Amino acid sequence: MHKQIRTTESESLYKDIEKMSTIEILNSINNEDQKVAIAVEKSIHQIQQLVDAIADKLTNGGRLFYIGAGTSGRLAVVDASECPPTYGVPEDLVIAIIAGGKEAMFHAVENAEDNTTQAWNDLQAFQINDQDVVIGIAASGTTPYVFGGLQKCQEHNIITGSISCNFNSPISTVANFPIEVDLGPEFITGSTRMKSGTAQKLILNMISTSVMVKLGRIEGNKMVNMQLTNKKLIERGTHMIMQQTNITDANVAEALLKEFGSVKKAVDHFKHN
Repeated sequence: MHKQIRTTESESLYKDIEKMSTIEILNSINNEDQKVAIAVEKSIHQIQQLVDAIADKLTNGGRLFYIGAGTSGRLAVVDASECPPTYGVPEDLVIAIIAGGKEAMFHAVENAEDNTTQAWNDLQAFQINDQDVVIGIAASGTTPYVFGGLQKCQEHNIITGSISCNFNSPISTVANFPIEVDLGPEFITGSTRMKSGTAQKLILNMISTSVMVKLGRIEGNKMVNMQLTNKKLIERGTHMIMQQTNITDANVAEALLKEFGSVKKAVDHFKHN
């Protein structure tokens, strides 16, 4: 991987930040944040191609893996962990692997991201195969853990995608479907937990949501397959059943919801009985 000056490491547009007032700091951060969605919009076609490839594999029994380090890895874990409760899919359908393991979610694990072979070892623990898709996430686009993992996947004919915040990123060269977003310098020079992290979160939201829609996990605009893990979600599910059926008694709708465990199953039962 060749060395070059990357946007994610370029000098902030703001000087003497420590001398700013609180409102100046907040306005400046907000000004930079507003640039993120516009930059992501320019990558929509790249994202679309990756989403279609993922949906095809998952429809035929494959899985989606994310690999990343630091902030990128943590964002991946958040996205993957929210798929089962939101869409009612198995916990092993979308899997996030962070360099350094679970400890790295809360603490920096020294040198974890510099290991070029560990990502492949971590993926092999899940019996990774060519029915799966692996997305590597790295703001810089240079993280050895991610690069090595994607490179090995390509050697084994596993479809790969990448998300980076620099153009011509090394990880893009080992991705079938690279996504590159150029956001300009961070508010604090090199602090990619800021705009880069926001862009990665937006893209991950787009990928997982679009894939779940294509897998039939949403009906209309409702999370009909969500897990009923708290009172708020039970109330939401009860209201959805009342909207989609002739049931007007909330107690009846809630009982039906609890009996079948999901809005979709409860509505299907009601409509066919």
